[in-house]
Amino acid sequence: MRIIGLTGGIAAGKSTVSARWAGHGAVVVDADRLARQAVAPGSPGLAQVAERFGPSVIAPDGSLDRPALGAIVFADPEARTALEGITHPEVWRLAQLAFDAAEADDPDAVVVYDVPLLAEAAGSRPIRFDAVVVVDAPAAQRVERLVEHRSMDRADAERRVAAQASDAERLALADHVVDATGTLADTIRSADDVWARLTGPAR
Repeated sequence: MRIIGLTGGIAAGKSTVSARWAGHGAVVVDADRLARQAVAPGSPGLAQVAERFGPSVIAPDGSLDRPALGAIVFADPEARTALEGITHPEVWRLAQLAFDAAEADDPDAVVVYDVPLLAEAAGSRPIRFDAVVVVDAPAAQRVERLVEHRSMDRADAERRVAAQASDAERLALADHVVDATGTLADTIRSADDVWARLTGPAR
């Protein structure tokens, strides 16, 4: 089994790449999905979040009120660091379980770990990747995509992009880069090229 770390800033096109690679046979493990599991109703993670941030981040049905929490952590780096200290260890634990399951099913599996905050968690990650792939589109372009395609307020989009690692910090981790600055078709062509390099005989 090989584990490929796939990362990219918000609105870079990472989901497009992971879906394309799933079509090529990759086992995709989605860190965002694991992050939701880590703070699911009744989980120890959610209890820790409520203790740290107060009852205002818990919805009436007992689930995490993500917009309320997001409004806090995207405006306060210290709060964001505290949240990551709660969620990152649990997400890594869940990821390792998913990797183990993939290997048990197919010892030769290529597992793609789709993880937006890889650069932010680089110092604490317990997993060794066989390669790291960055889906790259510059910050300004990603802001425009958030405004145009997700109808996000520009100021909110700029805050969310700024809250993540810089383009340079992310690219410093890359063994391979998928160019996502062009059209969707361009991104898919670049993703296919990187996939061929990852899985071909000369890898």
